Amino acid sequence: QAQVAESGGGLVQAGESLRLSCKYSGWMFRFSVMGWYRRFPGKQRELVAHITPGSTTNYADSVRGRFTISRDNATYTVYLEMNDLKPEDTAVYYCNGMTRGIPFGHWGQGTQVTVSP
Repeated sequence: QAQVAESGGGLVQAGESLRLSCKYSGWMFRFSVMGWYRRFPGKQRELVAHITPGSTTNYADSVRGRFTISRDNATYTVYLEMNDLKPEDTAVYYCNGMTRGIPFGHWGQGTQVTVSP
C-alpha cells in the first residue's frame, strides 16, 4: 500500500549541492518517521538522516552539518538538501518510512548521486 518515489540525484563535483525529493503515498508515511538511506556498491543500505512527523531530525555523523532533511506533509514530500558533497557521498539514495528504527519492507528505485573529485 505504501509507496515512495525518489528523484533529484545526479553527477556533481565535490563541494557542490543537490536536493533530493521523495514523494510518498499511503497513510502509513504520514504518521511515521521518514528516513533517507544510502547504499554503497556491494553493501547494505545505511541510514543517513531521519525526521519525525513533528519534524524532529537526526543525522549520521558523516553528514551532520552538510545535509538537511525536511518534510512537507501538505505535498507528501520528504527532502534531503545535500551541501558540500564529497566523493565518499557517492551512492544510491533511498527514502522510506520506519517504525522503531525498522524500515518498511518495500523500497523504491532510489536515485543515484555521484560526486567527482
